[in-house]
Amino acid sequence: MEFLIAIFIQPFVDMVDDPILFLQVIWEGFVTGILYSLIAFGFVLIFKASGVFNFAQGIMVVFAALTLVGLHEHGVPAFVALPMTILVMYALAFSVERLVLRSLVNQPDIILFMATIGITFFLIGLGESIFGGEPKVMIAEELFLPYGSITFFDDMLILQEIDIAASMIAAISLILLALFLGKTRIGIALRAVADDHQAALSVGVSLNTIWVVVWFISGIIALITGIMWGAKSDVSFALSIIALKALPVLILGGFTSVPGAIVGGLIIGVGEKIGEFYWGHLVGGSIEGWLAYMIALVFLFFRPQGLFGEKIIERV
Repeated sequence: MEFLIAIFIQPFVDMVDDPILFLQVIWEGFVTGILYSLIAFGFVLIFKASGVFNFAQGIMVVFAALTLVGLHEHGVPAFVALPMTILVMYALAFSVERLVLRSLVNQPDIILFMATIGITFFLIGLGESIFGGEPKVMIAEELFLPYGSITFFDDMLILQEIDIAASMIAAISLILLALFLGKTRIGIALRAVADDHQAALSVGVSLNTIWVVVWFISGIIALITGIMWGAKSDVSFALSIIALKALPVLILGGFTSVPGAIVGGLIIGVGEKIGEFYWGHLVGGSIEGWLAYMIALVFLFFRPQGLFGEKIIERV
């Protein structure tokens, strides 16, 4: 009985007894969740355009960040390295469409998925050969990212300025991307491709152009994410594992839903932090690494299409 009380009741008592600490945990979860949402947005874009889960999105985060840091290490100023990295991500998008996707049009989804796995290992090898495998320090100061802190309630609530900047940049990026999808001709064309490839082609929408645009935007998202995560820690290939946290986010929100990516990211981010802080020590600790996948697994039993995903009914 005491064990059950410790697991199910005591954490809630602790939240009430120390609301400032609870706010601190919520804030850290919010920052993590908004970055998860940004990563998930990249997955959603490519899934909407091709119907395939882009396994390479995680390594694209690493490759973009390594390119930025690597250029700076070779003497390129940050304000020049940033647009050069954007050009590199465009070159990557163009190469993926021209060398991989164009020859796989109308192939089964599993073939496209395997192609993204191949792109992943290619980028890992290319990144290691060019930049090496050692962790690198993000050039946060050169990009004018702050590193101070702001305190409230007599220094009991501490907000890191880099976390505030990361959440604001991620939120602004999500808003701009949502407006791009909903208000621009390219965004409308992308949604048409997502609904029906053949119908979109019949009205003059270029599938090849859409794929380049989508992969390029996903590359920009990967760059922003890599900068934010790299500023909070180091830039290394371990970031690709963090990026795969977008999978449970997509399961919660729906693979084709932009609002779902945002809501799912916040649920996972906040849920991880609360679970780790209040329940982690009761079950052996370090649950933050796997709790998101358990939440997603449980969620699949009740709403497999996600909170905002469309329920697919197939008649046979």
